[in-house]
Amino acid sequence: MLDVIIIGGGPAGVAAGVYAARKCLKTVLITEEFGGQSVVSEGVENWIGTIKVHGAELAKMLKEHLLAYKRDMVEVVEGERVTTLEKIGDGFKAVTGNGKEFSARAVLIASGAGRRKLSVPGADTFEHKGVTYCASCDGPLFAGQDVAVIGGGNAGFETAAQLLAYVKSVTLIHRRKEFKADPITVQKVLAHENMKALAGFNPLEVKGEKFVTGLVVENGETKEKMELPVTGIFVEIGVMPNTDFAKGLVPLDEVGRIITDPKNQHTLVEGVWAAGDCTDELYHQNNIAAGDAVKALEDLYLWLKTK
Repeated sequence: MLDVIIIGGGPAGVAAGVYAARKCLKTVLITEEFGGQSVVSEGVENWIGTIKVHGAELAKMLKEHLLAYKRDMVEVVEGERVTTLEKIGDGFKAVTGNGKEFSARAVLIASGAGRRKLSVPGADTFEHKGVTYCASCDGPLFAGQDVAVIGGGNAGFETAAQLLAYVKSVTLIHRRKEFKADPITVQKVLAHENMKALAGFNPLEVKGEKFVTGLVVENGETKEKMELPVTGIFVEIGVMPNTDFAKGLVPLDEVGRIITDPKNQHTLVEGVWAAGDCTDELYHQNNIAAGDAVKALEDLYLWLKTK
């Protein structure tokens, strides 16, 4: 039986893997691919220590870092997705979609999350060509341009506030008449001279040639349609944590994120930790995910050595 199973190859999973190797813990790291959600970004500008890096290059850097330190401590299983995680005796067993099984005394879940995608004509065609799901990653690329934000929750308004620092204008589209964001946040963001909101409107179609040139929206009551001349569309309609495999093992919150203790990232199940976007962490960012994973691994190490 191994010491640790790490599930995920994004910043959280790799950070945990590097620390596990340095602490000489017999570990297996299972991931479909390296890089996490940022792998699709044209330019990540907030990864500390790197001024700007393409998402694919960041994924390569993460993988190379892990491989350089893994020695005979960390087995890397790439191209596999964990489908089942269960308690067995004094440890845990992870099973992949291809039937591979791994057992360990402890588990660190860093399986991340996937953005809920915009499902209208043109959204898939122009993804990474004006349609984006990460303002922190891609926002500065739209400096001086007119953009739209889809989503009326806190994430939507916080994205709008971030974009207003450098874009020409922001139009926020929300399908309901009342916004889900905190009233004080709504008031503050809507007060900006370059900000407007269309409440009660639904996105219908993304227009473009090589890149986005507009967004067609429809009034939910009157069915009146209009095209917004925007070059960027930032989608903030929620994320879906990759936690289906853990539903029978660890408690999840109402949207399926793993509940953790923010002091050490321990879950409500003895021997299981979690870090990154699959958790109920308040802020989801690459740097935070990596830090939370290091915190988890440090606590996990002490647990293994004192149990």
